[in-house]
Amino acid sequence: MPQSTLSNSLSCAFPKKSWVMVALAQLVVVAVLGLFLRYLQMGTLTGINFKFLLHAHSHVALLGWLYSAAFLTLVTVYLPPAIASKRVYGWQFWLSQGAVVGMLVSFPVQGYAAASITFSTLHILLSYWFIYQFLKDAKATGVQEGRHQTSFAFVRAALFFLALSSLGPWAMGPIMATGHSGEPLYYNAIYFYLHFQYNGWFTFAVLGLLFWWLEHLGIVTPQQKRFKFVFHLFFWACLPAYLLSVLWVKPAMWVYWVGGVAGALQVAAGLLLLSFLWPQRSFLLSQLKGWPRAFFLLSMTALALKLTMQLVTAFPYMAQLAFQVRHFIIGYLHLVLIGGISFFFMGFMARMGWLAIKGWAGWGLGLFVAAFILSEGLLFLQGIFFWLGLGAIDRYALWLFLVSVFLPVGVLLLFAAQRKHAYHKKPPVMDS
Repeated sequence: MPQSTLSNSLSCAFPKKSWVMVALAQLVVVAVLGLFLRYLQMGTLTGINFKFLLHAHSHVALLGWLYSAAFLTLVTVYLPPAIASKRVYGWQFWLSQGAVVGMLVSFPVQGYAAASITFSTLHILLSYWFIYQFLKDAKATGVQEGRHQTSFAFVRAALFFLALSSLGPWAMGPIMATGHSGEPLYYNAIYFYLHFQYNGWFTFAVLGLLFWWLEHLGIVTPQQKRFKFVFHLFFWACLPAYLLSVLWVKPAMWVYWVGGVAGALQVAAGLLLLSFLWPQRSFLLSQLKGWPRAFFLLSMTALALKLTMQLVTAFPYMAQLAFQVRHFIIGYLHLVLIGGISFFFMGFMARMGWLAIKGWAGWGLGLFVAAFILSEGLLFLQGIFFWLGLGAIDRYALWLFLVSVFLPVGVLLLFAAQRKHAYHKKPPVMDS
């Protein structure tokens, strides 16, 4: 049974503040680039390569903000302070930032070319180094054998998917060298990378941190086999769920069936997890106040919608609809990467005391969330209009741009508020 009040401190320290600030700065850059992309869609500015800028936006989002957030969080909560502060993690973090800056500069200028590919490759190699070092240190400290067995299984799987996703970029060279650039094989390699990044690496990192918190609350223990069953469902479903990303090529019917089964297993895993936690909902929510609670609920809602949408796209008609109406794809990606993953990391950091969330920070978070919800509403509404043959919403691009202005404004306010935020000398207490 969970304890109603936990008086013991968390068994982790605080990450280096510079790491948190850099991660937030990358989120600012992502938001600004996203806003500029939506400005370009209004057609009032020419001479800028939209696709090149989109590459910069997506790479800084995945390899900058989200990678940094996952890196600093996993290192801090799973490793003892003396190990988490080892120089090797500092080298890994800052070298990866250099690679991200290189991509930020090179992609808008040349797209996929020598410089941008070099920096992307460097980031992949650094991620291999991180995976090796983190798992080595975790094993040495016995993390996988203690009370965090269940959550660490998700984290280990997340790192596996991080490594697996890199097969997509590695395949790009041979694919292009053999003259298949722009063909289905080329795009399916990209989708392989994306699937195992956001459905694998980031989603499993989020689930791992969720279970880490549940373990601290006494809700999940190593003796409870049902939560390990949930893990196995999620893990083994994620692998064939990649097939849902290739349905746009209209493959053989068995591919739809396998993808559909994978999608159904993911939904089943989500429903099982919900059924296990539902009796503890009041206790869980009592441990979260204000923005951490809001982000937790928003993140879980977004991830539930993600699982549902993936299952729906197993049907041939819906698979073609998702491919043909680009607004659905963009809305889905932002739902997962902002709503499901970014909101979770922001809420987790806030709950741990790593982020200031009052004053200007609170206003910034409010603007960011409101702008996200409104922009998602516009994206999916425009998609529905095209689906029904109603055409474009009047001044859609303008409305989307105006709503999106508040995304970078909100993140900038959050970032600025952290300058005066002093870390506590002791870790926070996991009680209300």
